[in-house]
Amino acid sequence: MKITVELPEPDVREICEITGERKKGPAVRKFLVGALQMKRRERIVQKFLSGEWGVELKGYEEARAAERKASERDAQSWKR
Repeated sequence: MKITVELPEPDVREICEITGERKKGPAVRKFLVGALQMKRRERIVQKFLSGEWGVELKGYEEARAAERKASERDAQSWKR
């Protein structure tokens, strides 16, 4: 899709500098894609922080406890 956007020249120069693009069109496109990606990530983070989304790691705590016990056994066998 092609659109026309009016931006102040200092903003366009800064966008070109930030994106590393020399031409205005590709610079604005790259900047917009990056901004959109950041907003999408913000939404995902907010879903985790609010508790709407979560991660359930079945067996994680039990595995950690088993690893600790095995590590303690190994440490004891070294002392003997």
